[in-house]
Amino acid sequence: MSIEKDQHAKDESATAMGRRYFIKASALVGAGMATGIHESAIAKSPSAVHSSANEHIARKLGELEVSPLGLGCMSMSSGSYNPPRSVAEMEPVIRGAFDEGVTFFDTAEVYGPFTNETLVGEALKPIRNNVILASKFGFDFSNSQRSGRDARPASIRKAVEGMLSRLQTDRIDLLYLHRADPNVPIEDVAGTVGELVKEGKARHFGLSEVSPDTIRKAHKEFPVSAVQSEYSIIERAMENQVLDTCKELGIGFVPWGAVCRGYLADKFNEYSRFSDESRLSSVPYFTPEALANNRKILGLVRSWGAERNLTPAQFSLAWVLSQGDFIVPIPGSTKLHHIRENQGALNVRFSQQELAEFRTQLDAIALVGVRNPDSVLENK
Repeated sequence: MSIEKDQHAKDESATAMGRRYFIKASALVGAGMATGIHESAIAKSPSAVHSSANEHIARKLGELEVSPLGLGCMSMSSGSYNPPRSVAEMEPVIRGAFDEGVTFFDTAEVYGPFTNETLVGEALKPIRNNVILASKFGFDFSNSQRSGRDARPASIRKAVEGMLSRLQTDRIDLLYLHRADPNVPIEDVAGTVGELVKEGKARHFGLSEVSPDTIRKAHKEFPVSAVQSEYSIIERAMENQVLDTCKELGIGFVPWGAVCRGYLADKFNEYSRFSDESRLSSVPYFTPEALANNRKILGLVRSWGAERNLTPAQFSLAWVLSQGDFIVPIPGSTKLHHIRENQGALNVRFSQQELAEFRTQLDAIALVGVRNPDSVLENK
């Protein structure tokens, strides 16, 4: 967990309130404020969420069918945003997510490295055949530390053998290239994954943080099922051709950071500061200047959410989901009650008028610390 040096006193109470209340039954249904909120799915209690979550229509990443919200497992053991958790601590969270209707779980060999796959594999072992498991390759390692990129065919095969062992499975449902290797043509990567699919060691091919041109080249060689990149109300650079390319080619899009690393869940404010050890200290939209400026968007999300009895996290996820039925966010969490809260986003439907109105208000806010839209035209 990030260490905050000078957290304002009001932040703690605001955070607790923002993250812990759930949707309540109200006159919203049929009132035209957030159209299509189903009373039976309103989260009056965790059991109410549980009873409705499994009824939501699945989404498709290419031909791969998954739950409309997945679970990003990185923070459980990577040490990026909080101290690593144990299998004993995280197993109830992962299994609880499955009970809530989540069938899509995301990990990678670099998380840890390697420890996250081990944790996820152990937790999912009893229900392996009932879930979709995604992992990623593409880095070189020296003394168990990342030391550059490596997507050579032989290295991909070696990485997959390690994944299968750590995840205690015989196949990876969605095998991603985590980051493009500038020294390896993307056609070679796609071809190697295609061979692994034929061998039954993988089922579908994915890419992460790549340009539209790279997506097209890879897809021509072997069908790409999903592209994973950061996308949220704040970080919208992917709207520059990437989303359109995925939609055109029938490729699913998997946003990580859909609640902006907790910011859009009302976890931080303009007074938040981070220690040098926290990964957040190196994120451009978490600088003091960005936090002060971007609070306008957080205020907008709070306002729209409050009018609809949604938490900021629920509203933020619902907005991302509303951008296309080929989009499947994977919010991360180490707490089951946050996962239950997130599932409330699946009960929200916005009218086109509402989406247009929100977008107009959103575009009027100049952001600090976000990606230049043209940056997505090159591999990250």
